[in-house]
Amino acid sequence: MGRPVWSGALTFGLVSLPVKLFTATDSHTIHFRQLQRGTSDRVRNKRVNERTGEEVSLDEIVKGFDAGEEYVLVEPGELDDIAPGRSQALEIIGFVDLEQVEPIFFDKTYYLGPKGKEYAKVYALLEQALAGAGKAGIATFVMRNREYLVAVKAEAGLLTLHTLHWADEIRDPRTEIDELPGRQTRVSDRELKMAQQLIDALSMEWKPEEFHDTFQEQVAKLIEAKRTGETVEKAEAPAKATNVVDLMETLRASVDRAKSPKDRGTEKAASTGAPPAGIKDAADRRRAGKTTKAKKQTKASSFDSLTKAELYQRATDAGIPGRSSMNREELIKALRGNRGRRKAHAS
Repeated sequence: MGRPVWSGALTFGLVSLPVKLFTATDSHTIHFRQLQRGTSDRVRNKRVNERTGEEVSLDEIVKGFDAGEEYVLVEPGELDDIAPGRSQALEIIGFVDLEQVEPIFFDKTYYLGPKGKEYAKVYALLEQALAGAGKAGIATFVMRNREYLVAVKAEAGLLTLHTLHWADEIRDPRTEIDELPGRQTRVSDRELKMAQQLIDALSMEWKPEEFHDTFQEQVAKLIEAKRTGETVEKAEAPAKATNVVDLMETLRASVDRAKSPKDRGTEKAASTGAPPAGIKDAADRRRAGKTTKAKKQTKASSFDSLTKAELYQRATDAGIPGRSSMNREELIKALRGNRGRRKAHAS
């Protein structure tokens, strides 16, 4: 069982529900320790007096606010004194439609649970009422000497609490981004239609369980490779910026790539009106010959459609030396050269 990070009373109207707050997410980031280069000696951070250089124990440290000419000192207990009861109360001020709260306001998610079995009915009542209304309760509370604005929601049979950013914490994108395009930036109808086709072709169901942190996997592989003295594949270079002149052609190629081979074949047959019959005359044979030639050309350039990871795997299977330091283009060149050598050896 998890340990609650806060406990208190959630109130709405005159109803009071004792609750416990639990962390809803974990981080799977791989953590490194600081070591002195050339040794296995750990480097630790210490709290030191910057004037004397001496280490200071935690119980001797107080908070100080820089008021210019001097520091105003605040003891930990004084922060609790100015918010009597606030650190044990989660008061819902009102209820809003969920779609009114823009995603940028959401920060961190917690689970809310009843503080005891005797409060299960009140808990279930609020959860079912929020789920039926499609609303979230907006509340404030104090945790760890900080006040939070939060949204209480019903999700999959339980109550969740989402900390929200205050309105004055949201930065204005127009002042943050120098070259943000405005609505006056013109795009052609053909470009817009093609971009929408690409979005349709890449549309999918949201299945979060199908996604995983590939970067952390690569970090783990790097650690294992360095531990065993092996080499590790270098990352693929970032994609080049799309030239505005070639935008339409790039969009069209993206749509073709997003579609499955089956869809492309169906679409091609529909557009040409060609029946699914066999070769019947000389014209069909000539077309078949062209198709065979096109397939050979496609096979010859098949490396271009592979990702760097796939290219690297093929280079590994082929035993190509120096592959771990090659970029994508160098891997393609090496694989083509290797295939040419195999053909020459076979003949």
